Amino acid sequence: MQTVSGSELSHSTARAVRGSVFFLTDDPGIEPDPLDYYEFYDDGILVLDNDGHILDAGDYNQIVAKYRLSVSEITDFRGRFILPGFIDTHIHYPQAEIIAAYGEQLVHWLEKYAYPAESRYADIVYARTVSRFFLSELMRNGVTTALIFGSAHKASIDALFTEADKLNLRIIAGKVMMDRNAPDNLLDTPETAKADNEALIAAWHKKNRIQYAITPRFAITSSTEQLAIAGQLYHAHDDLYLQTHVAENLNEISLAKKLYPTAKSYLHAYAHFGLVGPRSIFAHGIHLTEDEFDLLAEKKAALSFCPTSNLFLGSGLFNFNKAHQKNILLGLGSDVGAGTSFSMFQTMNEAYKVVQLHQTINQQSGNKALLTPFKAFYLATLGAARALYLDNKLGSFLPGKEGDFIVLNPEATPILKFRMLNTQSLAERLFVLMMLADDRSIESVYIMGRRWHEGNI
Repeated sequence: MQTVSGSELSHSTARAVRGSVFFLTDDPGIEPDPLDYYEFYDDGILVLDNDGHILDAGDYNQIVAKYRLSVSEITDFRGRFILPGFIDTHIHYPQAEIIAAYGEQLVHWLEKYAYPAESRYADIVYARTVSRFFLSELMRNGVTTALIFGSAHKASIDALFTEADKLNLRIIAGKVMMDRNAPDNLLDTPETAKADNEALIAAWHKKNRIQYAITPRFAITSSTEQLAIAGQLYHAHDDLYLQTHVAENLNEISLAKKLYPTAKSYLHAYAHFGLVGPRSIFAHGIHLTEDEFDLLAEKKAALSFCPTSNLFLGSGLFNFNKAHQKNILLGLGSDVGAGTSFSMFQTMNEAYKVVQLHQTINQQSGNKALLTPFKAFYLATLGAARALYLDNKLGSFLPGKEGDFIVLNPEATPILKFRMLNTQSLAERLFVLMMLADDRSIESVYIMGRRWHEGNI
């Protein structure tokens, strides 16, 4: 396979970047133009300290005067948008090589495509090769932080963290736990899963910008003994994460009920083992019950909305309206490789359509939660940071935040340039970007203030 090599960060840290600075300061809800919840400076500037943290953001003339900045200290991106880096709350790095695999729904798709692909990641050399490609692809699409599934092999995570640490990326990832209902060459045991997780936590958790996530694939592939181990690990370490899947597919839900017959619901099966709480992120949640939404809200757990995957596998339509009503912590997930794009623009695009279609099919009355462009960009930045309990570090340009940001060209393609001529407001410009932009609009990516340079593909 072709690989990416030589990806690196520039040695110098940006002092300041000039352009149209935009970021959310709070959840904008479903208001069409929530002025109190975002900052926008058409001619703005972002200033960083020597360590790559945000020092200030605001109007160009005011900030230049305040900090007495010289022209030589400013990188000029006028005509471009400067935003916090995108955050992907659910993605499988070993599945990058099977993106766009035809013709199956969830369980059969796993058996036919995902499991065979993931079996290759016992080889740490192979895993590091794909890790380099995967991380490069994330950054090419402006994703600077992600919550990531590895394979069932410890080597898959050692490889991913090794490559991410070289780039000083803030990522969260974990080795998949599976001890039943999967191919023999991908199965671990409760005991080996515990030993592998403990070794990975000791080696990597909170090393530089890396954090660890306990990662049972889903209740179907973990025994009660293994989920109990997962719960013990999740509660035994500070700031550890828990990631898994829930209520994605109707056949999956039926099987989960058979395997956990005493559980009130699929999500309650996880809760029995202490797996629902802060820093626990559940992917999909398409077919959640009212009780399950209430449990997520009560426990301050999060959902990852993965529209391209949900449509591709025919799994269903996420109930964004209910998540909004219940104030569920929510982020967007690409869910590559069932998801069909690394791009957060494409993910926002499909999320908008899912919300529209769900409203139509369910003929909901009363207040309907619409996915506005402000809400969409919130879910890809500050909202995702809140879902991951990282909003003290990421998601906006408030002073002290980590300097991960992206520069967007709103005229990167002929259709974008043509369409932007007829926009009258910031909301319209953002909506055009979320519907028409792609990786070509990502002009520059900065990690802790240092510009990332892509290697040769």
